[in-house]
This record gives sequence, structure tokens and C-alpha cells, in this order.
Amino acid sequence: MNELDLKKDGVTGINQTLYKLPKDTNQRHWLIRNPMGQHNIVCGLDAPLHVEIHGHVGFYCGGMNKDAEIIVHGHAGVGVCREHDVRARVDQGQCLGVGRRHGNGGLLVIDGDASSRCGISMKGIDIVVGGSVGHMSAFMAQRGNLVVA
Repeated sequence: MNELDLKKDGVTGINQTLYKLPKDTNQRHWLIRNPMGQHNIVCGLDAPLHVEIHGHVGFYCGGMNKDAEIIVHGHAGVGVCREHDVRARVDQGQCLGVGRRHGNGGLLVIDGDASSRCGISMKGIDIVVGGSVGHMSAFMAQRGNLVVA
């Protein structure tokens, strides 16, 4: 497993390190420490990576992801996993699986509660929530599934 420290490398440094990996890399498992609620962590990933983030993330974590599995061990801010195919796991957050392209595919697993607007205007994403969801969840959903345990 490869480790990155956001406190040391910064968001841009971490995103560039992961983005520049070739699709056929053997370095597939990554651990990110000290996210400190920063926004835009692990955006634009194009390789089939497994990325674990230990701590809370801010807005748009995992945006523009194409093929990576992202696990957030903590809370997530607005717009996490909002574009392209996403396979992510978070403890809880608000506006998960929504955004400009509105959850076009993949799987989003929320171990805890999803606050308001989870899965707005879904267009193919599957969302599984282990806790509860807030108001306007799955509002204007067109395709996909929202399962609340």
C-alpha cells in the first residue's frame, strides 16, 4: 500500500500523483492521511485504483472519477461522488451522489446517514444508505436506485 499525506503534499500534489498513474500500474492501493476537510480530494482519477481516505473530506471529493474505488473513513461535504462512475463508501454526508452530471453510474455506499438531497436527479447511480436520508432525496431521479436500510 502506498501512503500520501495531504498535510505534507497538498490537494494538488495528491491529485496529480494519482492522476498521472498509468491505467496498468501495479500501484493500485493508496492511503491518504490528514485530509483535514479539504475540498476536491482525489478528483479526476482515470485508473482502477483503490483509495482510502482516513479523516473528513470537504466538497466534491471523488469528482470526475472514472474507475477508482474511493473509501472515506469519515464525514463528507457537499457533492461527494458527483460525476461519472463512482464506487465510494463514506460514513455520512450531505448532497451525496449529485451534481452537474447527477450520478451517471456506479455505486455509492453510505454507512451512516445521508443528509438532505441525497441522489437528486440520479441518472444511473445506485446509492445504498445504511442509516437515514433527509428531505428531497432522489428528487427528480431518472435512473438508478436509492436503497435506505
